[in-house]
Amino acid sequence: MKKVTIAIGTWFLGILLLMGLFLSIWIVLPAPIFSLLPLSVGAPEISPGLIIFNVSIPISYWVILRIGDYYQPRLLFVSLCLSGLATILSAAPLIQFSSAQQQAQRSIVASLGQDYLNDLPPSLTDKMRSQPLIISDIWGGISSPKVRVDRDILFANPDGVPLTLNIYRPAQVGNYPAIVSIYGGAWQRGNPDSDDTFNRYIAAQGYVVWAISYRHAPTYHFPIQIEDVRQALTYIQHAADTETNLDRVAMIGRSAGAQLAMLAAYQDPPFPIRALVNYYGPVNLTAGYEDVPTPDPIESRATLRAFLGGTPQTVPKLYRQASPINAVKSALPASLLIYGGKDHIIESKYGSYLAQQLRSAGNQAVFIEIPWADHAFDAVFSGISNQLALYYTERFLAWALVK
Repeated sequence: MKKVTIAIGTWFLGILLLMGLFLSIWIVLPAPIFSLLPLSVGAPEISPGLIIFNVSIPISYWVILRIGDYYQPRLLFVSLCLSGLATILSAAPLIQFSSAQQQAQRSIVASLGQDYLNDLPPSLTDKMRSQPLIISDIWGGISSPKVRVDRDILFANPDGVPLTLNIYRPAQVGNYPAIVSIYGGAWQRGNPDSDDTFNRYIAAQGYVVWAISYRHAPTYHFPIQIEDVRQALTYIQHAADTETNLDRVAMIGRSAGAQLAMLAAYQDPPFPIRALVNYYGPVNLTAGYEDVPTPDPIESRATLRAFLGGTPQTVPKLYRQASPINAVKSALPASLLIYGGKDHIIESKYGSYLAQQLRSAGNQAVFIEIPWADHAFDAVFSGISNQLALYYTERFLAWALVK
């Protein structure tokens, strides 16, 4: 009976060991297909937990074998080897974290200046994250105070399609800088609730957040989406009693939403936009079609055809118009560009090139690459990638809108 119990325990630990190794592999391996993308996105974000999990398995093996007086050197050796490999893989983001954070710091200081945070009010700086990474927040979550939220506000109804927005405001009535937030989703899915956690968090710091919607592909092709975004901006411009300071407005977008945010901010918006935050947004759609990443988990060419209604050969003008790189000129809003180094949907090289072009035109641009992060890394809000991104995003926004 004792040996049976030990055998069951070792088999169970073996399953856990293989599970830990399987999850850890996705920290370094990009997803080959869309259904595996959650693993590739999520595994790096919970890597500190995976380290603990992977280390605990051989220890548990040793304890069980010791208690049962059932010494199996081969079994223990195999568990040590496999757990060691899994631990090395799961430690990769933490090993790289310090270097990535230092590079991010150099980038923001080079663009905004060493004293970019000077003169910010303590009421704001006290709410910011104290460190780029707080390990306990990975499990405990990132908290934010209560905010006021008004949902499903109709701002337009083109072709009978209701376009709505959410407004997130601090708990106290006042007059606040504003952030216009545009969700991603390959231009085909999403709604103003998509980035609810971030919108609540940043509103609690003293901003009015406008989370807007737009009509989706493939039913509607570009430029319908950017027209809807501009319609939302016009609505915001004329909306009354929203506590919004229109002289201090930034735009933020993720993936497809970042592409729309860049076009809206860079191409004569209805009121001045002070800053742009781009999380892993498409920059050059023609190049994205012709130079498909390998692997290609979302079938990039099919996604672009659904958005633009054709290929770069059949609708070249639309590809040029939809590419933010072609909107670069002087006197643009300051831009924060954050990309994942493991991203095989929108590769980080495009963000780097955009930053170079913006600087060459005399604009302020901060480029941050998170080496281990995949596309949509911030979906795990308390993960290590989003903690780093959030640390610099909140500081960039405070510099642009409050200082």
